[in-house]
Amino acid sequence: MTAVYLATVALLWCGAAASFYRLARGPSMLDRAVALDVFTSLSMCGAGAFAVARDDYSDLPILLVLSLLGFVGSVSLARFFAGRSR
Repeated sequence: MTAVYLATVALLWCGAAASFYRLARGPSMLDRAVALDVFTSLSMCGAGAFAVARDDYSDLPILLVLSLLGFVGSVSLARFFAGRSR
């Protein structure tokens, strides 16, 4: 493993820790939804960094599934919160 990969993983872990903190302590449900979306994005970055570090791109369909889950989750939560404000 290179130093760049280790630094990338360390920064992703810091982002994940901050996201989990916001997920646990978020004052509103919208804060928790955004934290979950950020965690999904960080998971995608981690999977991409792993693929680049190992020079094996067979796990890239996982990125496609995570991106679809993140998009569908964000849109459904936005529609849910838009309906509650009225």
